[in-house]
Amino acid sequence: MPDVLPHHQPADPRGQNFPALVLNADFRPLSYFPLSLWSWQDSIKAVFLDRVSVLSEYDTVVRSPSQAIRLPSVIALKDYIPAARRPAFTRFNVFLRDNFACQYCLDRLPTHDLTFDHVIPRSRGGRTTWENVVTACGSCNLLKGNRMPREISMFPRKPPVQPSTWELQENGRAFPPNHLHQSWRDYLYWDTELES
Repeated sequence: MPDVLPHHQPADPRGQNFPALVLNADFRPLSYFPLSLWSWQDSIKAVFLDRVSVLSEYDTVVRSPSQAIRLPSVIALKDYIPAARRPAFTRFNVFLRDNFACQYCLDRLPTHDLTFDHVIPRSRGGRTTWENVVTACGSCNLLKGNRMPREISMFPRKPPVQPSTWELQENGRAFPPNHLHQSWRDYLYWDTELES
């Protein structure tokens, strides 16, 4: 691949650096939350390595000594990547499963204001698993402490279960990013009211 030397560093007025929406070979995003995006440099490299098809482009052009290429705005992988059947147990995925809402008071909060709670406390034999951990706000987590739900009458609104990758993707669709390039909209499936 020739070195791609833009005559200027691409950057649009919103401070974005021309990311490309990455679709699987079935033309669905690899992920909705976070949205599967590659930098313009990674997308150009993938084009030259013939790993992706370009579906849409920005108006911005980058140049090498021998050629010019428009920056891809939507690319699709040529080889299908199967989704994992079971998502990894992470703090973020617990929050996503629970729609970023405390499962005791139902307040929806930013991630830095959330924690997770062991429904059966670890001090009482509870384990750190999908079936025993829920999203909680700091106040509810402190109030519950190391007590059993029946001891304080605090029960999660939804029983904690292991989600499928598909369920997490569906939940992620409820949280579109702040910036959606016009060329991406044909490949994304959010309510138009959420896109403003």
